[in-house]
Amino acid sequence: MDKEIEDHEPQTPAKQAAAKKSTLVSVVVNIGLTVSQVFAGIVSGSQGLIADGIHSATDLVADFVVLFANHHSAKDADEDHRYGHQRYETAASLFLGISLLAVGVGMLFKAGEKIVNPIQVGQIQILALYVALASLVAKEILFRYMLAVAKRVRSSMLVANAWHARSDAASSLVVSIGIVGALLGHPIFDAIGALVVGLMVAKMGWKFGWDALHDLMDRAVSEEEHRHIEEIIKSTEGVRGFHDLRTRKMGDMILVDVHIDVDANATVQVGHDIALRAGNQIKKELPVLNVMTHIDPV
Repeated sequence: MDKEIEDHEPQTPAKQAAAKKSTLVSVVVNIGLTVSQVFAGIVSGSQGLIADGIHSATDLVADFVVLFANHHSAKDADEDHRYGHQRYETAASLFLGISLLAVGVGMLFKAGEKIVNPIQVGQIQILALYVALASLVAKEILFRYMLAVAKRVRSSMLVANAWHARSDAASSLVVSIGIVGALLGHPIFDAIGALVVGLMVAKMGWKFGWDALHDLMDRAVSEEEHRHIEEIIKSTEGVRGFHDLRTRKMGDMILVDVHIDVDANATVQVGHDIALRAGNQIKKELPVLNVMTHIDPV
C-alpha cells in the first residue's frame, strides 16, 4: 500500500521576502563596488583592482539570477510541475557556477598577459590601495549580513551567494597586498594578485556548478540527514522495521521514499495512520517536501 504524505509548503512568503531584501542590498553594494573599483583601477593603473571590479560585476549578475530564481521557485505546483518549482534555485546555482568559471578563466588569461608584459614601476597610484581596502571592508560586512539571512531562512542558494561575497572579500585582500607590492617598486605583484583572484573565481565557479549538477541528478541527502530520517522512522509507534529508504534533493527541499513494515494483522486504517505519523514527524524535523511510503505486512 502506497501512501503519499501531505505536501510540505515549499517556500513561505517570509522566506521569499527575506531572500529578496538581502539580495537587493547585495545589488546596491555590488553596483557601487563595480563602478568604484573599475574606475579607480583605470585611473590608478591597477590591473588587480580592475579584475576585482569585474569580480564584483559577476556578483551583480549572480544577484539578479538569485532574484529570478527566488521569485519562480516560490510558485505553487501546477499541471506541469507536480512537485513545485524548487529546482529553479538549483538551476540558478548551476548558471552561477558556469558563469564564474568562465569569468575566472578570462581573468587568468588577462593576468598572464600582464605578468609577461608588466607595467612600469611607479605607474600604480595610492588611490588603488584606498579603494581596495574599502572594498574589503564592504564585502566582509555584506557577507556576514547575507549569511545570517541565509541561515535564518534555510536557503542553500542564499548561502552560496553569501560565500560568493566572502570570496570577494578575500580577493580584495589579495589585490590590496599586490598593490602594496607594486607601490613598493614591484609592479608584477599587482598582476600576480589579479592571477590569484582569477584562480579563486574559477575554483568557486567549478564548485558551485559541480554541486548544482549533482543536485539536478537527484543526489541524496547527507549521511547525517539520512541517519536522522532513519531514527525518526524507527522511533514511530507501530513501525516494525523499514527498508529501501531513498532520498533526493529538490532545491532546498527533500523528497523521501521508504517501505515501512507494520503488523500483518493491522487494518488498512492502522497502517495508514502509522505511515502518516512517521511522514509528518520527518517533515516536522527536516525540510522535506514529500514523503512517499509503502506499507509492507510482517
